[in-house]
Amino acid sequence: MMTKTDFTIDRNLSEKLIFITGANSGLGFETTKFFAEKKATVIMACRNMQKAQKAKNLILEEYPEAKLSVIELDLADMDSIRKCAAAFNKTYEKLDVLINNAGVMVPPYSKTKQGFELQFGTNFLGHFALTGLVMPALLKTENSRVVSLSSLASRIGKIDFEDLQSERKDYKKWPAYGQSKLADLIFSKELARRLENINSSSISVAAHPGGSPTNLQRSSSFLMKYILTPLISHPPEKAALPTIRAACDPTVENGSYWGPSGFFELTGKPEKAKIPLRAKDIDTAKRLWNEAKGLTGVTYPFGSGKE
Repeated sequence: MMTKTDFTIDRNLSEKLIFITGANSGLGFETTKFFAEKKATVIMACRNMQKAQKAKNLILEEYPEAKLSVIELDLADMDSIRKCAAAFNKTYEKLDVLINNAGVMVPPYSKTKQGFELQFGTNFLGHFALTGLVMPALLKTENSRVVSLSSLASRIGKIDFEDLQSERKDYKKWPAYGQSKLADLIFSKELARRLENINSSSISVAAHPGGSPTNLQRSSSFLMKYILTPLISHPPEKAALPTIRAACDPTVENGSYWGPSGFFELTGKPEKAKIPLRAKDIDTAKRLWNEAKGLTGVTYPFGSGKE
């Protein structure tokens, strides 16, 4: 059993196929680099192909034998998500780990291509759709997992079923962000429940990075970006460890949540994180799942009556 002082993954992961969204920067880049070092095959799903190729080349400079490929994915566009999933499914028959990492944080009010509020549409609906579309490969792969990235902001989140798209005139970007990350955590827990219902060996887990000065901060205030975040955060290579542990630690259990173990879960070694009470409500989870199915048009191949 790993403890707070001896966390490490020293296994060769050459047989693993890892799919990471938002792999070209921040936590996604550090996570990709880790799996490249461990000899896994990594699919880097990114919106900007030029940045993705640059990130791939940087990793190859450090690990020339790394098995990396890039694939275009814009989580703010359902057409792009379907195209990406179709390309993946045509090329691969298995998938060991899907890491739903990409996201946007507190931008000015804007919408996805299909008209969803950008944060809810990208962070939650986009990953809900992608996961469902590649689920056949996950279900075919023994002991596969889905890792969904949440945030400490999920603690301030509230699922407002009367205004999921934050269309009210008094749009507040932080509550909207909190809702999207709470939705990610609820999705992870509900997916875990549904996988258990069909006796699948696949599992669904979640992770959060604590505080980390990544590109997600680009829309934050000067105070948040340059003063508060550096004081209460750890670097991306440390902040990525909860995701990494959730993705490949063999002791990780279905439905678990991982984050830093220090004060307020802002920094520290990766351990089990506190799950907000709102993320545990099954009725909310079922309703959110059904809302996501209706909005995205994506259903999961769990069989009649299992959803």
